[in-house]
Amino acid sequence: MNENKRFETQVINDEILEKLSLENRYNFVKDNLRVILSDQQFNFLEKAQTFCLNYESKNKITHGPDEDIYDWVPDFGKEGYITRQTPYECIDLNYEDYGIAIEFMRILALDNFDPQFAMSTGATVICINPIYAHHENVPVRLEALKELVTGQEVGCLLITEPERGSDAVHQQTTCEEQEDGSFLLNGTKIFNTNAPKSKWAVSYATAEESNGNVMAQFLINTSWPGWTIERVNIPWTPKLFIGKEYLENLRVPKEYVLGGVGKGREHLFEGLIPERIAIAVRCISACWGALAHAVIYANMRRQFEKEILLFQGVGFSLADLWAKTTGMTHGVLKFAEIYDEKNEKYKGQIPDHISQSMVSSASQYKYNCASLAKEVCFETANLMGGAGVCDNTLMYDYIGVSRILEVVGGTKQVQQLIMSRSLRKMFRAL
Repeated sequence: MNENKRFETQVINDEILEKLSLENRYNFVKDNLRVILSDQQFNFLEKAQTFCLNYESKNKITHGPDEDIYDWVPDFGKEGYITRQTPYECIDLNYEDYGIAIEFMRILALDNFDPQFAMSTGATVICINPIYAHHENVPVRLEALKELVTGQEVGCLLITEPERGSDAVHQQTTCEEQEDGSFLLNGTKIFNTNAPKSKWAVSYATAEESNGNVMAQFLINTSWPGWTIERVNIPWTPKLFIGKEYLENLRVPKEYVLGGVGKGREHLFEGLIPERIAIAVRCISACWGALAHAVIYANMRRQFEKEILLFQGVGFSLADLWAKTTGMTHGVLKFAEIYDEKNEKYKGQIPDHISQSMVSSASQYKYNCASLAKEVCFETANLMGGAGVCDNTLMYDYIGVSRILEVVGGTKQVQQLIMSRSLRKMFRAL
């Protein structure tokens, strides 16, 4: 395969392929969102899009199968596009534009640039968050944090185990405290995005197998003895490196213990709101990316002597998917803005009674946005016919990623469980 082409065989004509450029797809997104975004949000989105456009052109990126998306991490990190959830003042970055709403804009720009790359940065972010929350100004933690935020290194989060998928609090990976305050970890983790490429991992383990009350949280350097990893093949996202990790008497020094025995469960749940909203944002971003492709294509592809958008089966279907995506975007953005307001007001310590309500809302958005992404990405590809399911565009990436988004961060059944329990709690409070 020619390294300058993203596809094996061209099936879309040159005129349409040119119109499907990243710049045109970005313009479609901006035209849709400029009326609901604040000046700060819109300016940040436009700046991030400009960086991606220049980066794609300068590096002759085709988004083909032979490109390693992890090669791009350092360049995006230098520009501050790995994460913008906080200003990261503790490592002297002091970003002016930050928060979950700004993170929405970052993900939107990166996802339209390359969906699998955007997903990889999200996996680094959920490694960054617990380190940021519990660095306690310990130098080795701050060093790891800076390397991850600035793209010098890649990170991953180890929760899921082969026999403990959705049951995150009854883990089998054990931790045994030593006399010097270090811990020995033993167990197996799986389905951890970025792990084979990561220098840093945040992992959970328990002092007593299957006992969530004695869980602990650790920062791991994957070069340490006792770390062995295999890559798990996920055909839907072939460029993402997913891992299965074996921890065998892996010694974690005391200064790398983010949360001792009894603190792990608390630390695990404190990151659920930003994590699930970030997944919801990735879902919405995938919807906009798929819609941009389909709308441009349907306005140019002619069949039976007219553009296929003019046939009700295509035009009406696209209108329906467009309306659903726009409506959900409004809701997620509003939630992100409210979360940022509360986080600022309470200096990162949102009271439990507010946080609990936001946990259930985050599950609702994750659930609904993942379902919408699955529908939009498949249906837009279907409306494009063969052009939507071949390798000439990023549509095949959107289809693949949308299938995974219902699983990551808790399956749709887990979200339903959380929501149903929230309804029970609300009833008991009446």
